[in-house]
Amino acid sequence: MFRIGHGYDVHKLVEGRKLILGGVEVPHTVGLLGHSDADVLAHAVMDAMLGALALGDIGHLFPDTADEFEGADSMILMAEVVRVCRENGYTVGNIDATVIAQAPKLAPYIDAMRESIARVCGTEVSQISVKATTEEHLGFTGEKLGISAHAVALMKKA
Repeated sequence: MFRIGHGYDVHKLVEGRKLILGGVEVPHTVGLLGHSDADVLAHAVMDAMLGALALGDIGHLFPDTADEFEGADSMILMAEVVRVCRENGYTVGNIDATVIAQAPKLAPYIDAMRESIARVCGTEVSQISVKATTEEHLGFTGEKLGISAHAVALMKKA
Protein backbone atom coordinates (compact mmCIF):
# COMPACT_ATOMS: atom_id res chain seq x y z
CA MET A 1 0.00 0.00 0.00
CA PHE A 2 1.22 3.49 -0.86
CA ARG A 3 0.26 6.92 0.47
CA ILE A 4 1.22 10.30 -1.01
CA GLY A 5 1.63 13.58 0.85
CA HIS A 6 2.50 17.16 -0.06
CA GLY A 7 4.41 19.62 2.11
CA TYR A 8 5.08 23.34 1.84
CA ASP A 9 7.06 25.75 3.98
CA VAL A 10 8.30 29.32 3.80
CA HIS A 11 10.58 31.41 5.99
CA LYS A 12 11.74 35.01 5.91
CA LEU A 13 15.39 35.85 5.18
CA VAL A 14 17.10 37.91 7.90
CA GLU A 15 20.59 38.96 8.92
CA GLY A 16 22.33 37.14 11.74
CA ARG A 17 21.05 33.62 10.96
CA LYS A 18 22.68 30.67 9.20
CA LEU A 19 21.08 29.41 5.99
CA ILE A 20 20.35 25.71 6.50
CA LEU A 21 18.65 23.74 3.71
CA GLY A 22 18.16 19.99 3.84
CA GLY A 23 20.49 19.82 6.82
CA VAL A 24 23.28 21.54 4.88
CA GLU A 25 24.71 24.93 5.81
CA VAL A 26 24.78 27.06 2.66
CA PRO A 27 27.10 30.08 2.78
CA HIS A 28 25.06 33.25 2.37
CA THR A 29 24.85 36.77 3.77
CA VAL A 30 21.45 36.08 5.37
CA GLY A 31 19.62 33.11 6.84
CA LEU A 32 16.08 31.99 7.54
CA LEU A 33 14.09 33.18 10.53
CA GLY A 34 12.17 30.61 12.53
CA HIS A 35 11.68 28.97 15.92
CA SER A 36 13.95 26.07 14.95
CA ASP A 37 16.82 26.32 12.45
CA ALA A 38 14.13 27.31 9.89
CA ASP A 39 15.21 24.69 7.34
CA VAL A 40 12.37 25.15 4.83
CA LEU A 41 13.39 22.12 2.79
CA ALA A 42 13.40 19.78 5.78
CA HIS A 43 10.12 21.24 7.01
CA ALA A 44 8.39 20.71 3.66
CA VAL A 45 9.70 17.13 3.49
CA MET A 46 8.49 16.37 7.02
CA ASP A 47 5.04 17.84 6.30
CA ALA A 48 4.82 15.70 3.15
CA MET A 49 5.64 12.52 5.09
CA LEU A 50 3.18 13.35 7.87
CA GLY A 51 0.52 14.44 5.38
CA ALA A 52 0.73 11.15 3.52
CA LEU A 53 -0.28 9.36 6.71
CA ALA A 54 -2.84 11.98 7.78
CA LEU A 55 -0.79 12.73 10.91
CA GLY A 56 -1.05 16.51 10.72
CA ASP A 57 2.00 18.68 10.24
CA ILE A 58 5.23 19.48 12.05
CA GLY A 59 3.53 22.21 14.07
CA HIS A 60 1.46 19.45 15.67
CA LEU A 61 4.53 17.41 16.67
CA PHE A 62 6.91 20.32 17.32
CA PRO A 63 4.92 23.42 18.34
CA ASP A 64 6.68 26.75 17.90
CA THR A 65 5.51 27.64 21.40
CA ALA A 66 7.60 24.84 22.97
CA ASP A 67 10.95 25.99 24.33
CA GLU A 68 12.54 22.59 23.68
CA PHE A 69 12.30 23.16 19.91
CA GLU A 70 13.80 26.66 19.91
CA GLY A 71 16.85 26.57 17.63
CA ALA A 72 16.30 22.84 17.00
CA ASP A 73 18.21 21.03 14.26
CA SER A 74 15.52 20.12 11.73
CA MET A 75 17.29 16.90 10.81
CA ILE A 76 16.85 15.70 14.40
CA LEU A 77 13.17 16.60 14.08
CA MET A 78 13.05 14.72 10.76
CA ALA A 79 14.46 11.63 12.46
CA GLU A 80 11.52 11.80 14.88
CA VAL A 81 9.06 12.14 11.97
CA VAL A 82 10.64 9.06 10.34
CA ARG A 83 10.26 7.20 13.65
CA VAL A 84 6.58 8.20 13.91
CA CYS A 85 5.97 7.09 10.32
CA ARG A 86 7.64 3.72 10.99
CA GLU A 87 5.59 3.38 14.17
CA ASN A 88 2.53 3.78 11.93
CA GLY A 89 3.81 1.06 9.56
CA TYR A 90 5.30 3.20 6.75
CA THR A 91 8.70 4.03 5.32
CA VAL A 92 9.80 6.48 2.65
CA GLY A 93 9.35 5.22 -0.92
CA ASN A 94 10.69 8.42 -2.43
CA ILE A 95 10.72 12.18 -1.94
CA ASP A 96 10.66 14.89 -4.61
CA ALA A 97 11.31 18.43 -3.35
CA THR A 98 11.83 21.87 -4.86
CA VAL A 99 13.43 24.86 -3.13
CA ILE A 100 12.41 28.28 -4.46
CA ALA A 101 15.14 30.88 -3.88
CA GLN A 102 16.41 33.79 -5.96
CA ALA A 103 19.76 33.58 -4.17
CA PRO A 104 22.11 31.97 -3.41
CA LYS A 105 22.66 29.51 -6.23
CA LEU A 106 21.95 26.09 -4.72
CA ALA A 107 23.24 23.71 -7.41
CA PRO A 108 26.59 23.12 -5.64
CA TYR A 109 24.75 21.94 -2.48
CA ILE A 110 22.00 19.76 -3.94
CA ASP A 111 23.89 16.46 -3.67
CA ALA A 112 24.76 17.12 -0.02
CA MET A 113 21.10 17.94 0.70
CA ARG A 114 19.97 14.71 -0.94
CA GLU A 115 22.54 12.71 1.04
CA SER A 116 21.54 14.38 4.31
CA ILE A 117 17.83 13.69 3.82
CA ALA A 118 18.46 10.11 2.63
CA ARG A 119 20.65 9.38 5.67
CA VAL A 120 17.95 10.56 8.11
CA CYS A 121 15.14 8.80 6.22
CA GLY A 122 17.10 5.55 5.98
CA THR A 123 16.86 5.46 2.18
CA GLU A 124 19.16 5.38 -0.79
CA VAL A 125 20.12 8.78 -2.22
CA SER A 126 18.42 7.68 -5.46
CA GLN A 127 15.08 7.86 -3.60
CA ILE A 128 15.55 11.55 -2.77
CA SER A 129 15.18 14.31 -5.36
CA VAL A 130 15.98 17.92 -4.54
CA LYS A 131 15.68 20.65 -7.14
CA ALA A 132 16.10 24.42 -6.94
CA THR A 133 14.56 27.20 -8.95
CA THR A 134 14.05 30.94 -8.88
CA GLU A 135 10.88 32.90 -9.50
CA GLU A 136 12.53 35.23 -12.01
CA HIS A 137 12.57 38.14 -9.52
CA LEU A 138 8.80 37.86 -8.91
CA GLY A 139 7.10 37.70 -5.52
CA PHE A 140 8.71 37.53 -2.09
CA THR A 141 11.22 34.86 -3.10
CA GLY A 142 12.13 36.75 -6.26
CA GLU A 143 12.66 39.88 -4.19
CA LYS A 144 14.99 37.89 -1.87
CA LEU A 145 12.71 38.37 1.13
CA GLY A 146 12.34 34.66 1.83
CA ILE A 147 12.79 31.09 0.64
CA SER A 148 10.08 28.47 0.19
CA ALA A 149 10.00 24.76 -0.54
CA HIS A 150 7.50 22.18 -1.79
CA ALA A 151 7.85 18.44 -1.27
CA VAL A 152 5.95 15.32 -2.24
CA ALA A 153 6.52 12.07 -0.35
CA LEU A 154 5.49 8.59 -1.39
CA MET A 155 5.22 6.48 1.73
CA LYS A 156 5.08 2.71 1.44
CA LYS A 157 3.75 0.09 3.84
CA ALA A 158 6.68 -1.40 5.77
